[in-house]
Parts: sequence; structure tokens; C-alpha cells
Amino acid sequence: MVGPSEKRIGVWFLKGEHKYSERQACHLVSIPRSIHRYQRIKKPDEDWLRKRIRELANQNKRYGCPRIHTLINREAPVVNIKRIHRIWKDEGLQLPRKRPKKRNYGPPGEVVNRALYENHVWSWDFVFDRTERGGQLKFLTIIDEFTRESLALPVSSRIGSQKVIQMLDYLFLTRGKPKFIRSDNGPEFVAYAVQDWLRDNQCDVMYIKPGSPWENAYIESFNGKFRDECLNMHIFRNVPEAERIVDYWRDEYNNYRPHSSLGNLTPAEFAAKASGVLRATPFVPLKQLKEVEFLSS
Repeated sequence: MVGPSEKRIGVWFLKGEHKYSERQACHLVSIPRSIHRYQRIKKPDEDWLRKRIRELANQNKRYGCPRIHTLINREAPVVNIKRIHRIWKDEGLQLPRKRPKKRNYGPPGEVVNRALYENHVWSWDFVFDRTERGGQLKFLTIIDEFTRESLALPVSSRIGSQKVIQMLDYLFLTRGKPKFIRSDNGPEFVAYAVQDWLRDNQCDVMYIKPGSPWENAYIESFNGKFRDECLNMHIFRNVPEAERIVDYWRDEYNNYRPHSSLGNLTPAEFAAKASGVLRATPFVPLKQLKEVEFLSS
């Protein structure tokens, strides 16, 4: 027995089954009589708070207690996180704890040329998944390292260097040019066509060392959230269905999901605060992107 609730049960058991006095029973289970006699007073908003916590947990199945606490405080007066955690445990909403695998880690790395402002450094990478029939799904993830915004998340069965250039062309027109783009040494990123196009558009590329993903920490962190909160939660029948689901998740990530490294602001809120301009990351369905002519003839 560890908690006061379990100890109270032990006291009632000793008093009822073995006819101990209250003083003797409390002494045996090491609990003060004042705690045994304590009756919890239910607060007026207890039912609403418990219901709202269940709703948010069901809508966001991979959110933990701290992130739910942040969302609750956006809707109501400040609620202590210990109160949220008590209800969280009572409702059995704890996420299963992942046991890290024992493995050899590379040397501790430091991000080179850290982003100092919006559109300073972008990062990109590929994430792979499968449809329910085994077809390949390839996602191109592009983020702004300073604001952590997801700039684009196109998906297709194949994404080559030309499609990468098309997506960059669209982003350069709508968001402006970054000073640097950080990437690994994937064939789509080191292709001569991509390097020539970036050079013509006066954008420098920072390639990480082969086998050193910790040098591209921001995109790796985003990819982990993307897989945990989106890819692992859905089974995709085909590419169009994957596009719709990923579009919705990207909009939620940019404009709704609190980001702990940004002071529990969303990426869009952090970008607006940094630039002093109130805005939200535009939600552009991937189908509209396909209709845009990226490359001039």
C-alpha cells in the first residue's frame, strides 16, 4: 500500500474484519487519523473538467498529461497540473511507457549553424510507410527550424528530384527563400539537378555527415512526432486517402498542437510572436499543389 486511498481501505478492513480500533488500525498501516477521516470536497467544475480531459484524450490519443494540461488552460482559468494528473490517473489514460532499446549511440552532436530567425534554415527528409496492401508511401517532410512549422508534407508512391524541385519552387514563391537548407545525403537531395537549381536560386545546402542523423536533429524530431501521432494511428488504403489524413494532421500540428520547446505555443503562434504579425500557417491541400505549374516551360 502506497497512496492514502489504499491505506484508508486497509484501515476500514482492519476495523471491519478484525475489530481493531481506529487508533490501532491507523498505527498499523502508518496513516494519521486526520487523513483517514478526510472527506474530499468535490469542486463545482470537477465533472466538466473530467469530461473535457476524456474528450481531449480521445481526440488526441498520443498526447500525454502535460500537453492535455496546456490545452485545458487555453479553454478555462488556470488549472493546476497536479489536479489534471490526478484525474488523468483516475481515468486510466496513461500512455504505455516505451522501454528504450539498448544500443550504441554516436558521439554527442551539436547543430551547426543554428537557425536564428524565420526562413534562416530549413530542413527536409523522407519518411516511408505502406498502404494496407503493401504499396509504398513516400512523404517529403520540410520544416522551418526556427519556428518548427511544417512547410509541406507531400506524399506519393515515388518522389524524385524533379518533384523535390517543384515543391521547393512553390515554397520559395509563397514563403520566400531560406538562406540554408539542411539535409542528409539522400540521392534526391544530392542530385545535380537539385544542387544546380538551389545554386541558381541563391540557397546554400548544408549536408550532414553520412551516418550522423543527430546533426539534423530538428527534422528527425519532427519525423518522430509525425510517425507516432499520424502514421502509426492510421491504415492508409491508397495515396489520396493518405493525402487527406496528412493534410489534416499538418494543419493541426501547425495551428493547434502545443510545442514544448516553443514555450507551449503552436508553431504558428510562435512565428506570429517572433515576427510581430498575427497569422496562421495556411492550410493548402495537396490536391491544389498538384494543379499549380511549378516549372516554367
